[in-house]
Amino acid sequence: MMNQPFFSIVIPTYNRPDRLKNCLQSISNLDYPRDRFEVIIVDDGSSMPLEPVVTPFREQIEITFITQPNAGPASARNTGAAKARGKFIVFTDDDCQPTANWLNSLETQFTQTPESLLGGKTLNALPDNLYSTASQLLIDYLYEYYNADREQASFFASNNFALSAEYFHQVGRFDTTFPLAAGEDREFCDRWLYHGYSMAAVPDAEIYHAHNLTLKSFWRQHFNYGRGAFHFHQLRAKRGVGEIKVEPLSFYFKLLSYPFFQPKHHQPRLILSMLFFVSQVANILGFFRERINSKSKLHPSPLPVENN
Repeated sequence: MMNQPFFSIVIPTYNRPDRLKNCLQSISNLDYPRDRFEVIIVDDGSSMPLEPVVTPFREQIEITFITQPNAGPASARNTGAAKARGKFIVFTDDDCQPTANWLNSLETQFTQTPESLLGGKTLNALPDNLYSTASQLLIDYLYEYYNADREQASFFASNNFALSAEYFHQVGRFDTTFPLAAGEDREFCDRWLYHGYSMAAVPDAEIYHAHNLTLKSFWRQHFNYGRGAFHFHQLRAKRGVGEIKVEPLSFYFKLLSYPFFQPKHHQPRLILSMLFFVSQVANILGFFRERINSKSKLHPSPLPVENN
């Protein structure tokens, strides 16, 4: 294909025009040839028109804008990937801002490991927000734990990863049966490894994530992660992979102490550690909430008998 771009950047979006604008502004500033990438934006049923946000950037970058009824980001990513012409697909979110060298770093790694799923590094764009800082630090800890060996990684969040378009469709795209937008990236990574492909971390491929959180939304986020984790366990069991091992107590001790050893933020470390604890409580409650819901669907209560 003579005009095939090297990269297709897929961005799901929903009711966040300001975030989308900032994301596209960052992409327009990438230090990468314009004819080597395209951008595919999938509007997942927004209640407001987003085309006016996209139009000004069409003169700078090649953009395909798609709308679909609201079905969640996993579905939107699949819709965008189905239209992708690039050899490799890069996924990010509308509240993310890639740094200038983002695609260069990914291309360099793909020249060495073209069959790998690559995961970049995510940075907190809202350092003054306590809950956003805690959320990003949690991701940092999980990346350090699960991706200790950069060439044998096992988990990447879907706001910054890239892979061969051919292999993406072979593995089966994102699972859209998750009840919420939580866990489908973890399941995809697990399925990717199950099919025998490798994963590699690319820390130079950086994006800034502007996820504005409050205590309430922080709790809901991690409660939903717990619900997604239960669904992930269910899907994994259907594949016959077996039970996921329970992390040792040292995992949780290191998790709670992690904020005390991170000098790159100015938020109170003790409070961050407490929020880490809160996140784990929310995760556990979400997991068992989904488990109870699953059992009630399998064994519904009998209908009451009316006496005539």
